[in-house]
Amino acid sequence: MQSIFRPSDFFSLAQRLDSCGHAKDSHLHSEIIGNLVAGENNKRVNAIDPRAAQKVQPELMSGESIYWAEIPNPRVIFHSDDWTAIPFSLVWTGFFVFWEAGALGAWGKSSRPGGNDTFMVLWGIPFLVIGNYMVWGRFLVDAWLKRRTYYAVTNRRVLVLQEGWKRKSSSRFLDAIPKIEREGTVMGTLWFGPKYPVVAAKGRKTRDMSRFSVGDVPVFADIDDADAVYRLIMDLREKEVGASIARPGLTYNS
Repeated sequence: MQSIFRPSDFFSLAQRLDSCGHAKDSHLHSEIIGNLVAGENNKRVNAIDPRAAQKVQPELMSGESIYWAEIPNPRVIFHSDDWTAIPFSLVWTGFFVFWEAGALGAWGKSSRPGGNDTFMVLWGIPFLVIGNYMVWGRFLVDAWLKRRTYYAVTNRRVLVLQEGWKRKSSSRFLDAIPKIEREGTVMGTLWFGPKYPVVAAKGRKTRDMSRFSVGDVPVFADIDDADAVYRLIMDLREKEVGASIARPGLTYNS
């Protein structure tokens, strides 16, 4: 159960600070502030979704504990990529709609006596299908994948598990995450590595248009309270890095 920091707690905090202010007790000041921060952190920890936790359980290693587990928000959510993807897909699809209409003789012009050009009709169909996928089909695919995608944060790793077309998983140890890129705070996406562009010059690495495509870089897409999850990961990452530094190295007698 999550702890809730109520307004009355702030009043109690103020009273304690006032009572110790003239006592010159800096230790008590630190204790009270520490309790406040701890309570706020407990409030920020998200509930563990039982279904997500059950799905990722077989992926856990020895000594690994789940601190957060969720599934993506099921609603249709537009992302920053859509500012360019949607206009481009509309232009693309519109062009090939006119292409197919012209090839079928809708404008009264055709290179064949029958009123349509079979080759041009067939040649334009794949491009028309791609356009329809970009306009609306990808949202249906993402909705299908959302119901089969599970995210987890453990004391050692971030983990993505997907049971879509086939079972896929992607994970990264907390102390091996080069950087975390964040988009959104309440509802958002976290990249545990570089956020590659969808379209790039030849030779540069790109990513899939869908944020639910499991790849080398683990991604928590469309998660609720992304800022709280980000803070949780940063706290765990700091502890993990500190623990790895504190571990004694192997010594050999010469």
